[in-house]
Amino acid sequence: MPRVCAMREAFHEQLDGIFHDLAAICGNVEIAVRLATEALLTGDAEIAEKVISADVEIDRSRERVEDSAFLLLSLQQPVASDLRTVVAALRMVSELERMGDLSVHVAKIARLRVPNLAVPAAVRPIIERMALVAEDMVTRVSTIITERNVEDALALVSADEEMDQLRRASFAELLSTDWSHGVEAAVDVALLGRYYERIADHAVSVANRVIFVVTGENPSSVDA
Repeated sequence: MPRVCAMREAFHEQLDGIFHDLAAICGNVEIAVRLATEALLTGDAEIAEKVISADVEIDRSRERVEDSAFLLLSLQQPVASDLRTVVAALRMVSELERMGDLSVHVAKIARLRVPNLAVPAAVRPIIERMALVAEDMVTRVSTIITERNVEDALALVSADEEMDQLRRASFAELLSTDWSHGVEAAVDVALLGRYYERIADHAVSVANRVIFVVTGENPSSVDA
């Protein structure tokens, strides 16, 4: 029995290590979102390149988390709650990687338009706010992962609602008869709005998976 207890303790330490790694990846995603936005709003190609090249490390981190999770599954016989945690971790790391990829998409739009800016002045406040909301949501997700706080996870939904409103506001600008910035700028803004919106959606999905880990309940939007 003591040997079994020791094995279970080691198993849970390894699980905690996986969640620590998830929080670290989330921190890298936060940096990517922030720098991609900076490149977008300043037209700095060097910063955009940093975001694009740094995505390789996020991908490698995802692979390490997946390897750790699969190793746990192969060496242990997790009970239902532990299995739930491992499976959730695998899905969460995939969500985080996608958030990093979306940051790269933002950076590539910024790089493509250098020395000009991709965002016209008319919609700059909306895009700035979308970027700020997205970055804040990623920051909060990192804490949610670390603390596995259900209340904070549930509260993240309200921020996502603001993002949806901002997305609608950006479309209103694009469809306005006053729009005079051409098709290219309209496509850029439409894509940027989509990228930031998807970052927020993935953040909510990760938070919902934390709720699933803690409570065993599957929020309706967990597969968003």
